[in-house]
Amino acid sequence: MSLRNERVRKALMREISDIIFREIKDPQICGMVSITDVDVSSDNTAARVFFSVFGNDDVKNKTANALQRHVPQIRHEVGKRIRLRKTPSLLFILDDSLEHGAKMTELINKIQRGEL
Repeated sequence: MSLRNERVRKALMREISDIIFREIKDPQICGMVSITDVDVSSDNTAARVFFSVFGNDDVKNKTANALQRHVPQIRHEVGKRIRLRKTPSLLFILDDSLEHGAKMTELINKIQRGEL
């Protein structure tokens, strides 16, 4: 990954997170949404945005659907905030790695305490 792509990736993470937190007022976006990573194509025309939400499967599905509905608004706002020749298309992907890590940590703690 080039230095330019890395800078674009970091800027997208920061701005998309801020847009979701400050600009998007949708009751379907439940809980705390965290942008865990952004994977930008080599030509900066497409970006896969990985996000996590703590909650049950219903909350995760509602949030994922709401984010997909708001892609045009988020993309427009990103285009205003980040100066790029072309604003990348956005695809939101649910990332369960944080939740999986928390479960693994809990299992390790139980083993250490002798509960398993």
